Amino acid sequence: MERIKAIEKISAQLEDELVICNIGFPSRELYAVKDSPTHFYMLGSMGMTSSIGLGLALAQKRKVVALDGDGSLLMNLGSLVTIFSQDPENFILVVLDNECYGSTGSQCTYASNVDLSRVAEAVGFKNIFTFIDEIDFSKVLKTTGPVFVHVKVEPGNADVPVINMEPEEIKTRFMENL
Repeated sequence: MERIKAIEKISAQLEDELVICNIGFPSRELYAVKDSPTHFYMLGSMGMTSSIGLGLALAQKRKVVALDGDGSLLMNLGSLVTIFSQDPENFILVVLDNECYGSTGSQCTYASNVDLSRVAEAVGFKNIFTFIDEIDFSKVLKTTGPVFVHVKVEPGNADVPVINMEPEEIKTRFMENL
């Protein structure tokens, strides 16, 4: 499944959840598929999606969905331990795993050698979903967190335009929605 198709399927199930989206093409794809003031499009800070999502989940009660990539998560693998230890009931970490750094030239990651769902399980996550061909995100949204969702996607980026907002606009719009 293409990453943009996975994002379409996930975002179709979202209503009022706060979304933190990984840098580069995943943010552009989410913006093209379903823009919302509840979405924070990261334009920098690779490796920090999971940590920013966790901080947001701890700071308020609304459900938070962090759309991360395998490369980004592998850059900050310690965030899984922190998420598990903080135990936020309102946090869902979605890893869109294409086994490469899709926004920086599609260099391979080690996700082809490491099962990220098993890593989350080893850390202690109890609520783990793995999707390969189909995504039933409604079940995920009904689960008490923290939740780890591993979605295998094909390498490649959709042909979508850049986000038509300045970083300050993205931040302000998102903060006003909180």
